[in-house]
Amino acid sequence: MKSSRLRRLFLALAALTIALPVAAQDNSLLTSKAADRSTKLLAAATAEKEVNLYTAFRPQDLQTVVAPFEKKYGIKVKVWRSGSDNVMRRVITEATAKRNEVDVVMITSPELEAVNREKLLQPIESPYFADLLPGSVPAHKLWATVLMNVWVQAYNTNAVKKEDLPKTYQDLADPKWKGKLGVENKVFEWYASIVRDMGEEKGIKMFNEIIGTNGVSTRQGMSLLNNMVVAGEVPLALTMYVDIPEKGKRAGQPIDWIALEPTFAMGFNVAVARNAPRPNAAALFADYMLSPDTQKLLASLYFYPTSTKAPSNYSKMKVRLIDPVFSVDTYDKWTKSYEDVVTKRPK
Repeated sequence: MKSSRLRRLFLALAALTIALPVAAQDNSLLTSKAADRSTKLLAAATAEKEVNLYTAFRPQDLQTVVAPFEKKYGIKVKVWRSGSDNVMRRVITEATAKRNEVDVVMITSPELEAVNREKLLQPIESPYFADLLPGSVPAHKLWATVLMNVWVQAYNTNAVKKEDLPKTYQDLADPKWKGKLGVENKVFEWYASIVRDMGEEKGIKMFNEIIGTNGVSTRQGMSLLNNMVVAGEVPLALTMYVDIPEKGKRAGQPIDWIALEPTFAMGFNVAVARNAPRPNAAALFADYMLSPDTQKLLASLYFYPTSTKAPSNYSKMKVRLIDPVFSVDTYDKWTKSYEDVVTKRPK
């Protein structure tokens, strides 16, 4: 969770009780396990004609993923896209104003957990839940993980030789990395996960040694950080979602990546809004995102899919999903630590 965004959100909503109107639609199919659920859901969704999606999905890949749904079902997908934090704020703001416009929310897990705490999601069932990797569907079934945003380390292949690459995070304290490291400035979840895995005292000490010895360049947004790596301005970026450098590598850019262990990922999840005007179309879209065909499509775009029915480009990586509940509960502590130790450390 990003430091300022949840703080502003929770302060603004701390004393607010949102009165949620009762939806007029029949939502019974969303949690049905009946044998004819899929047939009935398709009929109900088709009658709703469209679905309103709020998402932070990669803009360059969004239409590639949405178009097959529209073609297959004849249901128009209306998309509002922004960063996960902006999507989170819009969903909550509209609910506060009793404007029920969104049907599907598809964003990263900590932001979705924040939406959940305002009681703005409803549980769903899907025949594809059984195909997903462990941890992809929480017990409350208010969302399911579509793909994993795995943090890896991207490097410029002209600036860094393979034999010089670090094998552990501790190796980054070597003075040869002075002036060569970069991070995204709002990824405290990555930092907190590594520190906690190592032991808090040991982990913070390690980051202090790395940054104290070699410094770090901070960038807002992974796309910008990726561009800096490709340009050679940041030889080694420590916090990149794996699909971004993999796309560049496949396109012939001077970029590649490694995955230092422990390797963590943030879930990118799909959920149905509690007062969705088109709940059946929303549930059908969720099914579509989790289906083997769409999961294979995501794999072809170099994402890390969660379906075991889709071959992954990254099956050899040992990846652990972060806990969004922990991220929300401790964002104050870990954001401050990340800033103090990494991004805002005195030069």
